[in-house]
Amino acid sequence: MSVKIRLKRMGTKKRPYYRIVVQDSREPRDGAAIDEVGVYHPIEVEDKQIAFDEGKVRSWIEKGATPTDTVRQLLNKKNFTC
Repeated sequence: MSVKIRLKRMGTKKRPYYRIVVQDSREPRDGAAIDEVGVYHPIEVEDKQIAFDEGKVRSWIEKGATPTDTVRQLLNKKNFTC
């Protein structure tokens, strides 16, 4: 089973926000998630856009989960190295 850390779209039309989730790569984008590790609000103020639990993210990466390119960029914005 390939596990990825990726974005799950929430919100309404023209007002999106995303949850950063750990999910089986075969699941659909908005399907069932294994764990929820953070949120991303692209229309918020710059310093409030990204929030995540570093401990959960680090533990999932140690277990073999791979972040998608977009999630990797978001984590790097908060000075978290993958």
